Amino acid sequence: MTHSPAADGQPARVVHLTNPNGMTVSLMDIGATWLSCTLPVNGECREVLLRSPDMAAHLQQSAYFGAIVGRYANRIGGSQFRLNGVLFRISANEGGNSLHGGQFGFDKRRWDITGQSAQAVTFRLYSENGDQGYPGNLEVAVTYRLTDDNAVEISYQAEGDQDCPVNLTNHAYFNLAGAGSGAKSLDHELQLHASYYLPTRPDLIPTGAHLAVQGTSFDFRQRKTIGRDFLSEPDQVTAGGYDHAWLFDATRCDGQAVVATLISPDQRVTMQMATTKPAVQFYAGNFLAGTPGALPQNSAAVHDAAAADLEDDNETDKEKMAVQHYEYQQHDGLALETQYLPDGPNHPEWGSCSGILLAGEPYQHRTVYRFIY
Repeated sequence: MTHSPAADGQPARVVHLTNPNGMTVSLMDIGATWLSCTLPVNGECREVLLRSPDMAAHLQQSAYFGAIVGRYANRIGGSQFRLNGVLFRISANEGGNSLHGGQFGFDKRRWDITGQSAQAVTFRLYSENGDQGYPGNLEVAVTYRLTDDNAVEISYQAEGDQDCPVNLTNHAYFNLAGAGSGAKSLDHELQLHASYYLPTRPDLIPTGAHLAVQGTSFDFRQRKTIGRDFLSEPDQVTAGGYDHAWLFDATRCDGQAVVATLISPDQRVTMQMATTKPAVQFYAGNFLAGTPGALPQNSAAVHDAAAADLEDDNETDKEKMAVQHYEYQQHDGLALETQYLPDGPNHPEWGSCSGILLAGEPYQHRTVYRFIY
């Protein structure tokens, strides 16, 4: 991706982070995107993130692979909301609804790299008043930090000069068995410390209800295989599978307590998640089929392959950084997007979960993905 131009005609900048244990993370300035995450599992580099094979495919995909999405993650019904008595119409990009910030959301923007070290990088973005229809000027910073204990910490900061919906998240897709391993999201085990979920309409906008998970297929309070109850009741069928928001038990949303645990089908990798956000959108990858993807051709090249898309004739470099183009299938990965509630700006009765940032108020959140292997 370092050689092909992005939407602004310039190549992406890719940053590589490495910790003393041999875990690696790669990120790029387009969308402040988390491109790659490799773990040394039994002597092999295991790539646990899905991504596009090159910049051209990345610009065309609609899966939001690893990107920071905003101003408002998830969906806003009718691409409009009323705030302080004013009706705001925002960019529609999924039928009549707005998804992940609209047609030119934060995932498509080039972020400035304002700080960098061996194990951390900070991206900044300025979103002007009226950007995609949202009110106020907004300054955003996102810092990724790879810790010595194999965690990826994502810290979000923002401040605006007008009241505005703000809901930032990362849209990474995980396959803890390894990208291209043949394992599916449905083969993973998942636990969510969440007692309520939001059912949706057919267009995936929440109905407005908060339903108890007890006695339903949405109950992940005890660890279970994702596929066990898949498509077993109408609320799942309506959405094509798991693609819903779960409300975490509030006492756990301190950025330290584990709110979700994901375990690979081979039981060799566990991911524990902590966050300060009140909810998570768990998406089982129900619509990934046909999306161009990338598979490293050898495990030693995985880390460098995050920046692949070479256009020169240096065969040594091509071999080192080669990726195999691959067409993703349904459920090749899953997303766990920590956030405020979808369509929150249209539900002021949801209080702080509605995702409204007041003018001059600091937006500060943190999500941690810790890998155990």
